[in-house]
Amino acid sequence: MNIQRGEIYFVNLNPVQGREQAGERPVLVLSIDAINRLPLVITVVVGTKGANILRDYPTMVRVPPSESGLTLETVFLCFQIRSLDPKRFPETPAGKLSEQMMLLVEATTRYCLGL
Repeated sequence: MNIQRGEIYFVNLNPVQGREQAGERPVLVLSIDAINRLPLVITVVVGTKGANILRDYPTMVRVPPSESGLTLETVFLCFQIRSLDPKRFPETPAGKLSEQMMLLVEATTRYCLGL
């Protein structure tokens, strides 16, 4: 399996606790490819349907289908960062973020982490 930074996969995030995003969700691979090739974990930002988020916040990035390859608008919640075992990922990605949108996700994630 060759999971790459910027790819989007639909992954089952259960089990969860409290306010964590649950169920089958789009996740954006944030970790660098050098780490993704190792037998470690993949760091992702969790997404949700754009229709579920009525107001934009500086901790989120709204991505239209034309920038992701997905069928629906997706909001990536840059404060919802998870590290997942590669076994959770399907064989092929559902989409890939454009370079421009990836830069925006990177900046927003740094904001959320105070980096």
